[in-house]
Amino acid sequence: MTDATRVHDRAIGKVATGIPGFDHIASGGLPAGRTTLVSGSAGSAKTLMAAQFLAEGIKQFGEPGVFVTFEESAEDLRRNLASFGWDIQAWEEQGLWAFVDASPDPEISSVVLGEYDLGGLMARVGYAVQRVGATRLSMDSLGAVFNQFAQTSSTRREMFRVAAHLKKLGVTALMTSERRQEYGEIARYGVEEFVADNVVILRNLLEEEKRRRTIEILKFRGTEHHKGEYPFSIVNGEGMACIPLSALELSQGSTSKRITSGSPDLDTMCGGGFFRDSIILISGATGTGKTLMATEFLQGGISQGERCLLFAFEESRDQFTRNAQGWGMDVRAMEESDQLRVICDYPESAGIEDHLLAMKREIDEFRPDRIAVDSLSALERIATIRGFRQFVIGLTSYVKQQKVAGLFTAATPQLFGGSSVTESHISTITDSIILLRYVETEGEIRRGITVLKMRGSPHDRGVKEFRIDGSGMHIGRGFGNVVGIVSGNPQHLDVG
Repeated sequence: MTDATRVHDRAIGKVATGIPGFDHIASGGLPAGRTTLVSGSAGSAKTLMAAQFLAEGIKQFGEPGVFVTFEESAEDLRRNLASFGWDIQAWEEQGLWAFVDASPDPEISSVVLGEYDLGGLMARVGYAVQRVGATRLSMDSLGAVFNQFAQTSSTRREMFRVAAHLKKLGVTALMTSERRQEYGEIARYGVEEFVADNVVILRNLLEEEKRRRTIEILKFRGTEHHKGEYPFSIVNGEGMACIPLSALELSQGSTSKRITSGSPDLDTMCGGGFFRDSIILISGATGTGKTLMATEFLQGGISQGERCLLFAFEESRDQFTRNAQGWGMDVRAMEESDQLRVICDYPESAGIEDHLLAMKREIDEFRPDRIAVDSLSALERIATIRGFRQFVIGLTSYVKQQKVAGLFTAATPQLFGGSSVTESHISTITDSIILLRYVETEGEIRRGITVLKMRGSPHDRGVKEFRIDGSGMHIGRGFGNVVGIVSGNPQHLDVG
């Protein structure tokens, strides 16, 4: 037997959890036949993860499971988990799910005399595993068990017995435990992490008055996993979904095919239009024409027979439809022909991770050729700096993976010149940047446009005046005798 064969024989297999995004973070899933501790504070989704591990095992892989509950009754769990579309009672009747209900009876006061051990409980667990042929087991939660022990030494001894018994049963087990704070000690009693082979930490952070859930694999004994914290969200009717930013790779292909921006004049400035798989950032102050450019971008695609998707976070559907009509775009007719889909959401209607997951679902379902987001700045106000950066990276990378053109607008805080936090997050990962500016000249306010960046292509480097009327945007000549427009400090040159 070669050394390579010995290593392969000793390799630890993985059991896919089926939880969206988690199996990538876990490099395939939970280590097979071992116990994983899931530790988190109140509201961090410990019970949900324990239940979803079993539910996805049944739905996706046909693997029966056992749920051992120490806190909520089996009846409460059936009712609460039904909101995620899991008919647990039906699975019980089919022999795919079994409860071991060790929750306290509210009618009986809990008084323990003498030495407490888990021998009787583990006999019940073993019977349930054998009865349904379970390969997965969840135990929720250890804190309720530890309350029965008077000494830490007893706690540790009994938990080692539990872990050893589960290993003999041959199940892949997930146990939950509480922690008092988001960072610091792993679990409340300080012994849980030493019993389990693997440790996963769930956090429910409050940052800048905003809640944000993250998941981190602290250790997988003897096997690989991705390091660091990853955001996750709880999706109505589905369960928890992780957002594995480590899945993003700079491996997508590239094309030299050009598409129209929707404006012939802008196409000329960009050296022939945008590249088919490019990410375009339109940055400017309020009223400079960002939404108009997004509208023309979509209309240009529809005129070529493409399918287009718009995410609008600043205007209602009626507002966008009315304004687009003023520029000659019949939104309702385009939606009826299935060439256009408009999604309007108020940013505060959901968390930043929820918006990202929802946008991905719309992209997967509609399969557009072009995507426009108006605007990223509106979403910036509902997220922390770190959360927003992860959102931007996740969205733009996903759009690139789909090999479609994406146009994003961002507002600058100053009317003249300036840049935005949004711009700093996205500028390095965009292929094209177009700046829209107000220019004060000859006693009036005009608008200026410049192509700041056009990756892989020559482009017009001048700042040109443009005007907006009932037929859209019209780009004219440059401001030949004015400098400092982009910085917001225009000055007239004396050419006399």
